[in-house]
Amino acid sequence: MGSIAGGESKPHAVMTPFPSQGHINSGLKLAKLLHLRGFFITFINTEFNHKRLLRSRGVKMLQGLSDFQFETIPDGLPLAADDDATQDIPSLCVSTRKNCLIPFQNLLGRLSDSASHGLIPPITCLVSDAVMFFTIDAAQALGLPIVLLWPPSTYSWLGFAHYQNLLDRGIVPLKDESYLTNGYLEIEIDWIPGMRDIKLKDLPTLLRTTNPNDLLFHFLIEMANEAHKASAICFNTFDEFEGEAVKALSSIYSTPLYTIGPFTAFLSQIEQNNQLESLNSSLWKEETKCLDWLELKELGSVVYVNFGSITIMSSEQLYEFAWGLADSKKPFLWIIRPDLVNDGSVIVSPKFLNETKDRGLMASWCEQEKVLNHPSIGGFLTHCGWNSMTESVCAGVPMICWPFFADQQTNCRYACKDWGIGVEIDNNVKREDVEKLVNELMEGEKGKKMRQKTLEWRKIAEEDTRPGGSSYINLEKMIKDVMMIKTKN
Repeated sequence: MGSIAGGESKPHAVMTPFPSQGHINSGLKLAKLLHLRGFFITFINTEFNHKRLLRSRGVKMLQGLSDFQFETIPDGLPLAADDDATQDIPSLCVSTRKNCLIPFQNLLGRLSDSASHGLIPPITCLVSDAVMFFTIDAAQALGLPIVLLWPPSTYSWLGFAHYQNLLDRGIVPLKDESYLTNGYLEIEIDWIPGMRDIKLKDLPTLLRTTNPNDLLFHFLIEMANEAHKASAICFNTFDEFEGEAVKALSSIYSTPLYTIGPFTAFLSQIEQNNQLESLNSSLWKEETKCLDWLELKELGSVVYVNFGSITIMSSEQLYEFAWGLADSKKPFLWIIRPDLVNDGSVIVSPKFLNETKDRGLMASWCEQEKVLNHPSIGGFLTHCGWNSMTESVCAGVPMICWPFFADQQTNCRYACKDWGIGVEIDNNVKREDVEKLVNELMEGEKGKKMRQKTLEWRKIAEEDTRPGGSSYINLEKMIKDVMMIKTKN
């Protein structure tokens, strides 16, 4: 990918991700793509996550690049009891909306002062996670273009864009808790353009509330409405995957929409310098023993298990997954965060450890993309977070899907029913189902078809992110038509 030509100073993009692991990952990848295109980058973390990043990666990660700097703002939440655990997502959404605008504006003022003294280039555009839509007010006040990045799937944004319609039609909120289990979520939603054969259960789960004043539900309605004010919205996806959703959204938004992914495929094709590669957004320290262990395993033999950075399960669910993996007799690499279980204790029995000692490895965190691309990996048991799904597609690895929250149910539905790359496991997980699906994924005919389909999607993703591909062209167009526009600032 080329760089900005000419003798002027670099364009300067200020990137503000939502302060959760998956959103930070996506934001940093886009920041790298822009940096490789000639941009000076200011990347803004919350103070809480910045401290976590320093603990996991070390101070050196933030040094060495003169044109890629990190800054911080407070998230407005009280100090956490555990300074290395995932923060509550609804609380983060509400707090950032309420408390972050003024600190953000103050930071932009300090950056402008630095630019006036010739220390950094003047800010030319803002790039913000769509969940951090308070940044739109700051962009408008300064006369700056602002691009919103939506890190989850485009289909999930389409679902959020219709939350107000669901409310107006009286479909939500739910009448009472029984509606979660009495079959109500099975009703067909046949009036959303771009979403065919969809049921209420397939839409992002934040609508599953009985509270008409639910803060997160209304926050997401506001997010979808505020996006109309942005200069552009971009998605970490590609046209063949989610073009139908983009087409439907283009009838809702006059704002330009750009599919510029998968970011993983983009970055894998670019020869990076060591300094840029060293920029890593992991908030947990990654265990390198995982890759050493995989070296000892046969080609395509290992099931990789990781439920992401937010998923919480019960001790009973952990038990069922554990014994399903054990009974499958397949080698597995299982990432178990310290805060994965909702009662705070991750306990696997000595019997399980003894049963799987020769074929199982458990770790607290890992370099997921390197793991997925290792030749020993044959399948992925995942929560269906969008980063995990696109990384799995780019690695050619099919999935067993156990969605937990938000967009993940929507992602799971499309992976299993439209894209042919996944198979779903029931939320009320049972060990015999885990055993059956693992064996089917690794050895069965359906697993072979899913693997072939995933490889086909990988090829398309690679083609779309090469010069001349649709995502490549869209990224160039977004930079030229939106991010490089001269403003009054």
